[in-house]
Parts: sequence; structure tokens; C-alpha cells
Amino acid sequence: MTYRTEKDSMGEIQVPIEALWGPQTQRSKENFVIGQEKMPIALIEALVLVKQTAAVANQEVEKLSLEKSQAIYEAAQKLLDHPETLMTHFPLSVWQTGSGTQTNMNANEVIAHHAGQKLAIHPNDDVNCSQSSNDVFPTAIQIAAVTSVTNRLLPTIERVSEQLEKLEETYQKTIKIGRTHLQDATPITFAQEVSGWRASLQHTKQMIELTLTEVKQLPIGGTAVGTGLNASSSYVSAFMQQLNKKTGLEFVELDNKFYGLANKDALVFLSGALKALAANSMKMANDVRWLASGPRSGFGEITLPANEPGSSIMPGKVNPTQCEALTMVAVQVMGNDTAIGIAASQGNFELNVYMPLLAYNLLQSIELLTDSLASFEEKCLRGLTVNEEKMAEYVNQSLMLVTALNAHIGYDKGAEIAKHAFNEKLTLKQASLDLGYVTEKEYDSWVKPERMLGENA
Repeated sequence: MTYRTEKDSMGEIQVPIEALWGPQTQRSKENFVIGQEKMPIALIEALVLVKQTAAVANQEVEKLSLEKSQAIYEAAQKLLDHPETLMTHFPLSVWQTGSGTQTNMNANEVIAHHAGQKLAIHPNDDVNCSQSSNDVFPTAIQIAAVTSVTNRLLPTIERVSEQLEKLEETYQKTIKIGRTHLQDATPITFAQEVSGWRASLQHTKQMIELTLTEVKQLPIGGTAVGTGLNASSSYVSAFMQQLNKKTGLEFVELDNKFYGLANKDALVFLSGALKALAANSMKMANDVRWLASGPRSGFGEITLPANEPGSSIMPGKVNPTQCEALTMVAVQVMGNDTAIGIAASQGNFELNVYMPLLAYNLLQSIELLTDSLASFEEKCLRGLTVNEEKMAEYVNQSLMLVTALNAHIGYDKGAEIAKHAFNEKLTLKQASLDLGYVTEKEYDSWVKPERMLGENA
């Protein structure tokens, strides 16, 4: 490999000649050879956007010339226009300085290199003008999180909800047995069961939307310790105006920058809502795979699409793989949330120094939930079919239909009928008649599953 010599405040260092980054990025690359995890592309895109936005704001407050501002803006746009190659310029490990300083400098150096093809651009003096890593990096995390949630995760939740609603419409009259404690319960419709899944997603969607009010409050302008040294209030106003013009996401300036640099509770709040979505997604996926269990030795109430062979030794086996993928994602998101909570507690004095970890785990949770729910909707829910005969069979043999007799003969006699039917392997009707608590006419009149479904059936 051919190298060029670069110089910074610490001296000279060799940088690969084709690399767009500079000495500070190279030092980090060499000093933190830890793991395989790199900064998420959503974060890098947000960071480049921050640099682009700052260039416009600095020109408006006359801290950058129009020529330099335009050069930085255009260089940043070139990076954003080519996401397929963007990450080749950002090689740094997540496991680096806790403020994200080296990734901030990575962006400064790459943009300066790009912009420097037209005129001399300094990574610190120009690209990082009015900024510190300590306000830029958390701002980029929050922009990335809001953008990813708004543009990808929330629409995906809505698509899953719409597919569930289609199932509800199709199976409004399909009666099945309800189950509590994994035991038979009173009847419901399949539409009612599905409506519970849909409502769980809609409620967690609302929770996530609620958290965005906090995450949209950006600490930009706090610079190093929250005082705003080297950044004017007019710069912050210009930054916010330009950012919202570019994104349309209605970000606002955080009123207390000391809080914004050191505390990460807004990210904990969002992560908690993501964990709630993960919990509800796991419940839904587990319900689906339980109902599809079998096909001949399980519940067998529904059939899932056969997307791929399920076994390397058992021919014809098909597994609920989309359910398994979604539940694994749910576990990962729950683990990420624990790490995020611990990391957010480590704000010492004027700065939290676990921000790369916060960024990585939070954005991974958003991405995994988005992708797995989209896959679950497309490759599982769309092709799901219902075995209505099997559902009817379970309803007809259920002992819990005896609940319909409670109002007529009382709980104790109903329990006696259920136990007698179970012990003697009788139908519920035959057990009722054997014990003489009801007549055949009364039983047929009172025990009707379609009347046990509630008012919303």
C-alpha cells in the first residue's frame, strides 16, 4: 500500500494515499483495533448532515465565507448522494473515545478533503466551525434516531397493522377457542385474537411517537461543556432553520445544553418504547408459531407460508422461521435497552462518554425492528391461512363452554359437569345430561359459542 504523510498537532503520521480521511482518523484507526462493529450508516449520514447544516448557518452569521460554505455543503452532499460508498470513508470502530470525537473528526477530515479540491478547507477551523464533538455527536445521534424511526420504523409498523386488519376482516365470523395459561378458555373469533396483536403494535407506535418529542430537542450549540463557547445564538437559530428545511422533521433547540451534553434520558425513553415494541412483537410472533404448531401434532389452527426447507434431515419439514427471526430480534433489542440504560447513567459532570455505544445499540434496535417486522409482514402474515375446521373442532370439544351455564345453574355445578366430562371422556353436553342439571333443550339453548363472543364480535 502506498502512503502519504499527514501532519496534525501531534506530529506526522502515514495515511493510505487513496484515503479521504486525515491524521486524526488514522490515529484512531490504529489505536482502536477492537471488534468488528463500525459506526452505523444512519449516524454517519446524520453527522454529515450536521456538517452541511453548520456550513450554511456559519455563512449566515458571517463566520464562513460564501465560497467555503458552498464548498463544504457540496462536499457533504456528494457523500450523502452515494450511500453505497459512504462507509468506505468512515472506517472507525464503535469502541473508541466515549465522546465520538474521532468519528466527528473523521467527518471533518473527509469533508475537508472533498471540499479542498476547490479551495483550502481546514477540518477544524472550517468544517468544525462553531462546533465541538460534544454537541455535534449527540445531535447526530438524535437526528439519526428521529429520521430512522419516522421514515422507516413507523411506516413499517403501519404496514404490519394493515395486514393484520385484513386478517380481521377475513375471519370476523371464524370462532375458535380462547386460551389462558396455555389452557382452554371461552370462545373468541380469530379476528378478535388478531385485533389484540394489531392493537399492541398501534399502542407501542404511539409510545414511540411520544418519545420523539424529547429526542427532537437537540443540544447543538452547547459546544464543549454546555456554555456555547465559540457558537452564537444566531448560529444555533440559523442551524435549526436550515436543518428543518432540509429534513422537515421539526427539530428544536434544547433549552439547557449542560443537561443535553451529559444526560441521555431521551435516548433511554426511546429505547424503552422500542423494548415495548419488541415485547409485543415477540408475543405476536410466539402466538403465531404456537397456533401453527404441528402440522399434525400441534394446534394446527393456522398454516404459515413454506418459504424454505426446515430440516437438513427430515424431508418436507417447514418451520416458523419468520417468527423465530422476529423473536431473536426482540431479545437483542431488550439486551440493547439494558446497555443503553447503563450507558446513559454514565454522564460524569459535563459529558456522557458512552455515546458511541448509545448510538450503536439504539440505531441497531431501530434497524432490526424495522427489518424484521417488514419481513414478518411480507413473508409470514401475507401468506397465513386459517384451518377453520380445526378451530371449530377445538371449540366443540372444549370443556370451557360450560361457562355459559354459570348464569343458569351456578359455578359449582358447572365445575362438576366439566370434571365429569373430563374424567369420563364425555362431551360436555352428555356430562350435563348425565348429572341431570340441564335438559337437552336447555343445553342447546344456553350453550351457543356464537353468543359467548362479547359485544364487539
